[in-house]
Parts: sequence; structure tokens; C-alpha cells
Amino acid sequence: VQLVESGGGLVQAGGSLRLSCAASGRTFSGNDWGWFRQAPGKERVFVASINWSGSSTHYTESVKGRFTISRDDAKNTVYLQMNSLKFEDTAVYYCAVSSMYRNVYDADWKYDYWGQGTQVTVSS
Repeated sequence: VQLVESGGGLVQAGGSLRLSCAASGRTFSGNDWGWFRQAPGKERVFVASINWSGSSTHYTESVKGRFTISRDDAKNTVYLQMNSLKFEDTAVYYCAVSSMYRNVYDADWKYDYWGQGTQVTVSS
């Protein structure tokens, strides 16, 4: 199984980016996905999640109303649309997917497969 993120880069504050995470080696149409981020010198933290059907999403408070997680099961891909980016959104962003149901959405131990990360840098 491999998860490959793309879409990161350098953007000015107030701008937008769309991250993609494509899975290969297995189909994850019935699985929960998550996005996490790690800023320099800080621990990796939860950003957003989407459940197996797409009917339920969760966001960390600081990105609510600005970020949107979505999934395309036909492409085995999850997305993170990031709008109104702020300097404090600068981090390496990781996608992750769970191989089995666990009744939690924001803990990194829920997820079994992780991408390599993509850098998002927001200039102020």
C-alpha cells in the first residue's frame, strides 16, 4: 500500500491550495481517512477526517470554515481544500487511512497507512 500526497507548495496568506492523496495497492472505499500536519519543532496534530461514506467530517477548530476534506472513491483519493490560508497553517501535511473501524477520528493511532507528507508554506 502506498499513499502519495501532492498539491503542496508556497502560497501567500489568504490564498488557497488543494492537497490530494492517492492510494495504490488496495482500495479504501469503505475506510476512514484523515489529514494531519506537523509544524517545525512541534508534534503532528489532527487536521480533518472523513468517514467511510463521506457522510461525516471533523475538523480541528483552527481550520473550521476554511478547510474542506472530501473523497473520491472511484479514484481512491482523498482531498483537502485549504482556503484563506494563514501563516500558522505552515506545516508538512500527511494523509492517512484506517484499515479497520476504530471509534475515534482524531488520534493518529487510528490510522494504519500514512503518506510521506507534503510541505505547505504560507508567507505572511
